[in-house]
Amino acid sequence: MVQFQKNKGAIEFRHEHEKVRMEPWGTDSIRVRATINPEILDRNFALLDQPVEAAEISLAENSASLKNGKIEGEVSSDGRIRFLKAGSGTPLIEEISFHSLLWPFARDYKSLGSELCKIACRFKAYDGEKIYGLGQHRHGLLNQKGCVLPLEQRNCEINIPFALSNRGYGFLWNNPAIGRVEFAANGTTWTADACRQIDYWITCADTPAGIIENYTSVTGRAPMLPEFASGFWQSKARYRSQDELLTVAREYKKRGLPISVIVSDFFHYVHMGDWKFDPVEWQDPEGMVRELEKMGIKLMVSIWPTVSPMSENYIDMNERGLLVQSERGKNIYNKFKRKAVGDVDYLHYYDPSNPEARKYVWEKVRENYYRHGIKIWWLDAIEPELYPNHPENVRFYAGNGLEVGNLYPIWAQLAFYEGMKSEGEDEIITLCRSAWAGSQKYAAAVWSGDIFPTFESLRQQVSAGMNIALSGIPWWTTDIGGFVGGKPEDPGFRELIVRWFQYGAFCPLFRLHGARDPWKDGSGAANEVWSFGEEAYTIIKKYMFLRERLRPYIMVQMKAAHEKGTPVMRPMFYDFPHEEKMWEIDDQYMFGPDILVAPILHEGASQRKVRLPSGCDWVDAWTGTKIPGGDKVTAETPLDRIPLYTRASSNIQIMD
Repeated sequence: MVQFQKNKGAIEFRHEHEKVRMEPWGTDSIRVRATINPEILDRNFALLDQPVEAAEISLAENSASLKNGKIEGEVSSDGRIRFLKAGSGTPLIEEISFHSLLWPFARDYKSLGSELCKIACRFKAYDGEKIYGLGQHRHGLLNQKGCVLPLEQRNCEINIPFALSNRGYGFLWNNPAIGRVEFAANGTTWTADACRQIDYWITCADTPAGIIENYTSVTGRAPMLPEFASGFWQSKARYRSQDELLTVAREYKKRGLPISVIVSDFFHYVHMGDWKFDPVEWQDPEGMVRELEKMGIKLMVSIWPTVSPMSENYIDMNERGLLVQSERGKNIYNKFKRKAVGDVDYLHYYDPSNPEARKYVWEKVRENYYRHGIKIWWLDAIEPELYPNHPENVRFYAGNGLEVGNLYPIWAQLAFYEGMKSEGEDEIITLCRSAWAGSQKYAAAVWSGDIFPTFESLRQQVSAGMNIALSGIPWWTTDIGGFVGGKPEDPGFRELIVRWFQYGAFCPLFRLHGARDPWKDGSGAANEVWSFGEEAYTIIKKYMFLRERLRPYIMVQMKAAHEKGTPVMRPMFYDFPHEEKMWEIDDQYMFGPDILVAPILHEGASQRKVRLPSGCDWVDAWTGTKIPGGDKVTAETPLDRIPLYTRASSNIQIMD
């Protein structure tokens, strides 16, 4: 029989060789840690330190319970744990029970030698349960019940192991190990391939907004978005020189178009890992920044974590142990093209889990970019993108890749956040291709990776954006038009990019990027807003100015994200949780509390259905017509129109 005890505001018990600790951790929330090792480790990973709340603990001979506000955790005599909404008697989530010695345990450990184990944690499944969040994935699903998801960072697949359930709870798997989660009909299983202990956190709230507020209070919230970042960002793969980039910027200003950011993408250096401009092609970075600033444009530069053996920094970093190592074999982790067309480079990664490596890279960046006035950073490929993808063969300063590999993006973000803070900067933003739980507190914006220029891909972005918003990341964007290809002169692509621009204007960040066909001299075809024909340009221009009018509204929403963790872009159920139908809608969303967006996601669409939530009246932003809530309407969608509706009580004017 399990013996329970109270220790520093927590319940502790031993179950055979296992030691378990359950404790209050933030508002209406409980943290559980368990291990078969001698002691439970104080490794917070995504969680911030929280003062111990005044929880109610009850110990009995055959059970124990801990109540923290709205949530109650119970432990039975066999060590099985369940969580309830306090006072309800109905479980939110509970571990599976086992009926014979041949059944798997709820908490299962398989030793890998030393203190590392492969761990599984199993919970019951419930009819009608819906699961959201979990970072960003390309499967196109909003409700992730029934999915098997890798807990591993990949290009376009962002692992943030936080799940929000329509049963009224949020669950964080506070474990950076490589693994997977299965939301099956017969149970939910969280697996870590190599770790030292189980560690998860659970919260309870009456609404999805309450769940997200609790979650971001313990993982951190985004700083206030710099005001310039709410405008339009121009990017392509790639501008080959300072002259080319400035020519594009000048053309935007000549045409009177709003633009806030322009990007210098990869290969602006001689070798990866130099972290400085090629002096032949970028002769006067300081003068370039000065001219851009006069035009009201910020310059962002692409910073990869990769280091070529040909880089001027490689030997020094290798000798000082600042590069990611192999457990066995050669330290080569990626094969990538060199700047010279046709050549191949074999790249290493710097190790941001090492504080010395973070400092080293920041010092190079400070000397070669920051001192020229550049203060916006594009952190590409920070999954990291390994080839071959064998995390068990990766050795970080912080441990083996299987155990800690999912933390690479957050370490890379920390390097630049720390660096900017050390220079006294408060307006910080990094654009990143990966993230983990808590990345938002280090000013990390995320984009959806190297996606394809298709309507199918556009459809996937809508669910992906909503789910990453529910994972704590309020700053998110896509490559408008998709990244890999797209011919500017193709009529089909022109239709796609118009529809994508309409959607992009109602994303938290508004950014054009892509490697357009044909690819020549290490650079894609033209990718400026006037590159897609006069009809497309006329429509795109309209949405650029529409976005400008929305910026004050967007900044109000960004303040809510900063103060309470409230996502700017969110599913319909976030604002209307008591309307059951809203939990099913995956192709329209709320942009802040007052704007309903229904993007056009199919080629040739001339109309689409839109469901308006009940409880308030709505106004068609295009016609001014007031419509009762609860109606399902058919919106006309000529090429220049995306269906938009505003709460009648808000008096928001989207149109001129």
